[in-house]
Amino acid sequence: LKRSLVEPSPAVRLLALFPRCWLPDPRPSAKMQAPMEHRWSPYADNGGTCMGVSGQDYAVMVADTRMSTGYRIHTRNCSKVTQLTDKCVIASCGMKSDAITLHRHMKARIVMYEHKHRKQPSVVAIAQMLSTMLYYKRFFPYYTFNVLSGVDDEGKGATYHYDAIGSFERVPYTTSGSGSSLVMSVLDCQIAKLNQTVPAPELSKAQIIELCKDVLSSVGERDIFTGDYGEIFVIDATGVTSTKFELKQD
Repeated sequence: LKRSLVEPSPAVRLLALFPRCWLPDPRPSAKMQAPMEHRWSPYADNGGTCMGVSGQDYAVMVADTRMSTGYRIHTRNCSKVTQLTDKCVIASCGMKSDAITLHRHMKARIVMYEHKHRKQPSVVAIAQMLSTMLYYKRFFPYYTFNVLSGVDDEGKGATYHYDAIGSFERVPYTTSGSGSSLVMSVLDCQIAKLNQTVPAPELSKAQIIELCKDVLSSVGERDIFTGDYGEIFVIDATGVTSTKFELKQD
């Protein structure tokens, strides 16, 4: 027992055979680098905010034109809204390259539909088509969060909200993008009149347009990814009309 306590163990003898250069140096070294992340993401969020509101016989789509990544602004005049038919528009926030690809594919399918049926698809048909296209890409989805607005075959305004893989719902109003949480709180208060006991008259088309302009301007003061310019698309029985207004540019 005394001999085993005095003599080194076989493991210690084995370590003694190797020079010290084989062992790691416990002292800190200036040449040591920070750990690197061995992972690459195919997605990027380019920010921006869009909102859609539907009325009795019209729909309004509003979006800003800033495209950025983090604290870098790539362009100040990049539209997020695409007109698909005479009575339907789509706005997408998220990754701009995916949004461009998605909008191009939708326009191509609409052209195929027109050649086959000799008419433009309804906003209800386009809403279902968009859901199918997003769900088809569910294993490598488009990084887009879409809002679809238009006028249906009955002449009523329609607005649809989507997630990234195609789940959608027809709603009176919705929003998407980096400032969506700020927008939704105002729309809940001013349009739906949630948690208010006093009945209020329904807002007119002009009031809805002014409300959307004020909301987007207010969001631009709090969200650095929203700004520069705002686009307003009004869809009704006569077609689609668009206007542009200035937002903060800092």
